[in-house]
Parts: sequence; structure tokens; C-alpha cells
Amino acid sequence: MWRSRVLSTEAIQAVQALKLAKPSPMKLDEVFGGRLSRLLKADLLDALEELQRQNELDLALKVFKFVRKEVWYKPDLSLYSDMIRLLGKNNLLEMAEELFRELKEEGLEPNTRVFTEMIGAYIQLGMVEKTMETYGLMKTSGCAPEKLTFTILIRNLEKVGEEEMAAELKKECLEYINYPEKFLEEVERSKHRKRRTLRLV
Repeated sequence: MWRSRVLSTEAIQAVQALKLAKPSPMKLDEVFGGRLSRLLKADLLDALEELQRQNELDLALKVFKFVRKEVWYKPDLSLYSDMIRLLGKNNLLEMAEELFRELKEEGLEPNTRVFTEMIGAYIQLGMVEKTMETYGLMKTSGCAPEKLTFTILIRNLEKVGEEEMAAELKKECLEYINYPEKFLEEVERSKHRKRRTLRLV
């Protein structure tokens, strides 16, 4: 779906109105029934994206549900992957898994990005077995892992002491990534940069 680069005044005002009304279910209903229902498609999607960016989880979930009831709505993988990322970031794994199931019920097939977001959600909680199971499912589904997929996997597997698994994935980069040596060098460099930053804090 198309996204505007700069939030419109209407989208900004909608986000502000939602945040102000958040403590009151009644006021929140009024915002949804009034301001949000009058938004153009692009503005509504931008408002949702801004709520995700601000980590306004509850509001983003409500707006996501609202979007899916709009007459113009068609099942869209990018909407699902953004919400799965937000849920994973907040360690709400069951809800992320539920959305993963729901997208299939809407006739969609997970793509590389959706699988990568699920992998990120699992590995963040230290669920190595489930992480690798999802990675395997990604490949058997015909989705090729990307740089982000490998970066998430290698960094986090090394972090939890799964050096052998990480080494195997580094070998698999040869199959999927252009200039794999350069990519792995960058993964290693960014890991050391992160460590230096943590020591300085």
C-alpha cells in the first residue's frame, strides 16, 4: 500500500486526538466514529504507521482493526508485518502468532518480511528452537532469507551461545546473499560497535 512520506495535518491531528482520548473509552469511541472515520485512506494508514513508530501499541491495534473494517480494505502483507514487528518488539508473542494465523485466513501467504518479523519475535525471547523452525518454514515456503533475516539470526544466536548454529547460518549466506563475505564482515563490525557503545554508556 502507498505511504506518504510526510504526515498530513489530518493524520497528525488524528494521532494526537487518539492519544488524548486514550484514557477514556467513551472519548476514544468518539474519535473513531468522528475524526478517524473521515480520514482518507492514505491519512489513516499514515496515522497507523505513526502510532507504530511511537510504540503506541494499544492504539495501533485498535486502528489496525478499524482499517480492516474499511470498505476499501484488501488484505495486505505489509500491514500485517508492521503489526507483527510491533507485537514482537513488545514481547507479545501470542498476539504476533495470532496475526500470523489470521493473515493466512485472509488468503495471504507469508513473505520473507513476515517470516523475518516472526523470527525476530521468537529469538528476542530466547526461543531458539521455534526460531529455527520458523526459519526452516520460511525456506520450504519458497521465501529466500534476506540480509536482515541473517543479521537477526546470527547476532542473536551468538548472543545466547549458539555458536554452531550461527556458523551454519554464515555458510548459508553464500547461497542467498550477494557478496556474503562483505556482508558477514559488516555484521561482525556492527556487533563490535554495539559492544563499544554499551561499554561507554
